Amino acid sequence: MSEIEIETPHGTARAHLHPASAPRSALVLGHGAGGGVGARDLVAAVRAANVEHVSGVLVEQPYRVAGRRSAAPARQLDAAWIAVCAHLAAGPLAGLPLITGGRSSGARVACRTAAATGALGVLCLAFPLQPRPRRGATEPPPSRLGELEAVDVPVLVVQGERDPFGMPPPAPGRTIARVAGDHALRGDLGSVEDAIRAWLRRVLDM
Repeated sequence: MSEIEIETPHGTARAHLHPASAPRSALVLGHGAGGGVGARDLVAAVRAANVEHVSGVLVEQPYRVAGRRSAAPARQLDAAWIAVCAHLAAGPLAGLPLITGGRSSGARVACRTAAATGALGVLCLAFPLQPRPRRGATEPPPSRLGELEAVDVPVLVVQGERDPFGMPPPAPGRTIARVAGDHALRGDLGSVEDAIRAWLRRVLDM
């Protein structure tokens, strides 16, 4: 594993590279809004990718590298992500097709930027389909399904059966893997890895 720092329009990002032997693709993943790249499901995803000869990269957004816990605005997250993917594609991941993704907020970023990054597919870990319902609210929370539906490449959503942020529906080109647990996806990491490995094989064999 190695680390590189990448300059973006909104500060310095950090990429943690986990190369696979004889890689045939690369999986680039972002973290959740308040978490980091050490999240267990992100680590499991990289482990699964490496088994399938896919290099893994875990990316820290500039606000996290700068020591802030509050997430940057969406437009800044997206711009920084696009810059990181471009740098990786031109450098350490040159010649490898990119699959992008992330957990929670990072999954949303990957969906919104899939076309701009030229992603071959998008992996969403614990996609937050809706904001957490507010206590006493009478109206249903707004849906973020549009971000998933705007992606034109294959999508895998790995979602905990008890995720309070909702369960996205399956659709043509979009696979939903329901696993035990909640939004943290810590309940059954083996099933998380199995779902990712099976999906990566399908995407890369298309």
